[in-house]
Amino acid sequence: MAERVEQEEIFSQVLRAGRRTYFFDVRSTKADDYYLTITESKKFTHDDGSFHYQKHKIYLYKEDFNDFQEMLTKATDYILNEKGDEVISERHQKDFKKEDDEENENEEIKSSSSFTDISFDDI
Repeated sequence: MAERVEQEEIFSQVLRAGRRTYFFDVRSTKADDYYLTITESKKFTHDDGSFHYQKHKIYLYKEDFNDFQEMLTKATDYILNEKGDEVISERHQKDFKKEDDEENENEEIKSSSSFTDISFDDI
């Protein structure tokens, strides 16, 4: 099976968003027409400090631009109308703690408060 060779970018835009980076690349077909690739690249870090990137690509051709843009606009408008533009996910907050961490912290507070207050002068 012959491997597909990626065409060189003609125009490129990069959007960095935390651990994710989005690439919008205009490329040329064999017939010298243009199409768009949208690539999501996400960085994963291993426990040993090494990392790798996971990539996902969408190929979008001119004949689909209008429908794609219409569907994207409808979907993003729906989200913004329903939830607003403020990011409300706890995971995006700087002081985010998993529920398990909070429960463990509360357990430690409860268990330490159950100790008897001892005065060493009484011994």
